[in-house]
Amino acid sequence: MDDDVAAAEWIDRLLPERLRWLARSTGIPVVFGGGTSTTPERLVIGRLRGTFGTGLRGLEVGSGSGLGGRVLRDRAAHRVEDYARTADITHEYDPIVVSQERLTSVFALPITIGESVRGVLYGAARDHRPVGDRALRTAEVAAAQLARDVEERLRPDPGLAGDPLAELAAVIAETGDDALRARLTRIHRRLAGDDAAPAITLAPRELEALRLVEIGASNVEIAARLGLSPETVKTYLRNATRKLGVRNRTAAVHEARKAGLL
Repeated sequence: MDDDVAAAEWIDRLLPERLRWLARSTGIPVVFGGGTSTTPERLVIGRLRGTFGTGLRGLEVGSGSGLGGRVLRDRAAHRVEDYARTADITHEYDPIVVSQERLTSVFALPITIGESVRGVLYGAARDHRPVGDRALRTAEVAAAQLARDVEERLRPDPGLAGDPLAELAAVIAETGDDALRARLTRIHRRLAGDDAAPAITLAPRELEALRLVEIGASNVEIAARLGLSPETVKTYLRNATRKLGVRNRTAAVHEARKAGLL
């Protein structure tokens, strides 16, 4: 499969979780995005959260058109406080963005894979409520982590060749459905045999902390999201790191993925 098409498909698969995290972490009422499936000059919006309708789904945005098209063209983030009235963008999408969704303050960020922009992540508010700098920084974290995750999926893994258990472990790591992940993990353990290494068990809070580390959150951001103190977050991450047999949080995320825990 062509890497450009594969990148767009991975963006579409991984976006829902990133959008959920972004909305919950910032309180932004509307988040959406998509990838540049067949050409880097054209974005297709595929994932929506918080919209009134589905008019944005499947919308194709050309380079230079609207806010997202400006991101494609400039390869940089952009934000407008009054979408309908700004002269900085074109307005062919106003019937959906303004009339249907009533969006006012909107930002858009590039999802950069390698040297190319392969997708755009949007956040928006209504009723002229501004999207603050903190929300924009959090969105930058989400976009950057999504890009890293896609790059990791695109990187060939010679360890999977001819190893169905390794391939199943990779599928488990990519699964966003918690119930399905648990079922697949049980199947993996049965197939591996009773003499396989004992399963690693992490406490729910340890897993929650690692999931937020996975998308680039700092200890302070994790603490705010989980309603904990930063010191408590450090303790959970230290315990998870010890249980997984690694020395830092990045390696802990990697090992937790391999174990089918994330």
